[in-house]
Amino acid sequence: MDSDRSWVHLLELRLNDTGHTYRILNSSISGDTTQGGLARLPRLLDRYQPRIVIIELGANDGLRGINPGITRANMASMVQSSQQSGAKVLLAGIKLPPNYGADYIEQFESMYADLAREYDTLLVPFFMDGVVFKPGLLQADGIHPNEKGQPMLLENVWQVLEPALD
Repeated sequence: MDSDRSWVHLLELRLNDTGHTYRILNSSISGDTTQGGLARLPRLLDRYQPRIVIIELGANDGLRGINPGITRANMASMVQSSQQSGAKVLLAGIKLPPNYGADYIEQFESMYADLAREYDTLLVPFFMDGVVFKPGLLQADGIHPNEKGQPMLLENVWQVLEPALD
């Protein structure tokens, strides 16, 4: 999918259209885990000094069966680092397929709301809400949204982000 069709690019267009002067930096890496995000974040915070950080990570941790405690610790460190740099944080929650078992899924999925409460961040409860179960909105892998699903991802983020913008 072309990057100009991604929800991140659509967010940049929406910001411009609504008169906001934010510049978007998409530092995501396909297939990345929270460990990778945590390793890259300090340099990015130092270099770009963002006003808002959107953390949409964790799905690959969950799909790989990484201990939810490790994922939570990585996410908490990213939130803390972002806030210490002066940025507002928006967490984008993820849900997992049921085959990981109820205990694992509960620990994993509750992490986002727990962190949002603990660190007073913005929260999109389920980033892929309205996309994941609708035919025609996912790529052939059945996991990743296609270009038709990207506007819905933007709306999921925009509902939470827009009221918090300067």
